[in-house]
Amino acid sequence: MKFRVIPVTQFQQNCTLCWCEETKRAAIIDPGGDIAKIEAAIKEEGLVLDKVLLTHAHIDHAGGTAELSSRFNVPIEGPHKGDLFWIEGLAKQSEMFGFPKVETFRPTRWLDDGDQVEVGNQVLDVLHCPGHTPGHVVFFHQASATAQVGDVIFQGSIGRTDFPGGNHQELIRSIREKLFPLGDQVEFIPGHGPASTFGYERQTNPFVSDRRG
Repeated sequence: MKFRVIPVTQFQQNCTLCWCEETKRAAIIDPGGDIAKIEAAIKEEGLVLDKVLLTHAHIDHAGGTAELSSRFNVPIEGPHKGDLFWIEGLAKQSEMFGFPKVETFRPTRWLDDGDQVEVGNQVLDVLHCPGHTPGHVVFFHQASATAQVGDVIFQGSIGRTDFPGGNHQELIRSIREKLFPLGDQVEFIPGHGPASTFGYERQTNPFVSDRRG
């Protein structure tokens, strides 16, 4: 599986185009906006978009979901149903953060811990990792040891927990009990900023490193 990061919106959110190299079938993870940029990347790579995947429903990750799904006539998978209230509040979110007006949507499929998502011949494992939002999920591709972690963890930092439904202890537990056990070698693509590995963060991240006990 291949991955291409497409920074979108004024928040420079890491929307990710991922695809199966054998079939050229693709998914877009977290289309926060800038649909033209996303469409251009799909065309440049010569791919067929099969679905939209969401880690969570904050505006900078989900703002372009309805438009992209409608334009390509593809299903929406994720996040976990715990983020329904964020989806229902997308219009309010767009006003609050100065985003263009967006349409709300209903996921074709809510995702739960242990589910799997297919992209061509490739499979992504779903981990429910609440804390940043109640319904946040992470997508893990075992074969390439790559995780799409949304806003759960970043290089040197972790997701905010001061928004409605956020929970700091839940977030720490998600990172330590769900993500770190996947392996130190796993590279993750966060919702913002540069990629890192779980091993590097386990050693150095001031919020969740082993040194914190």
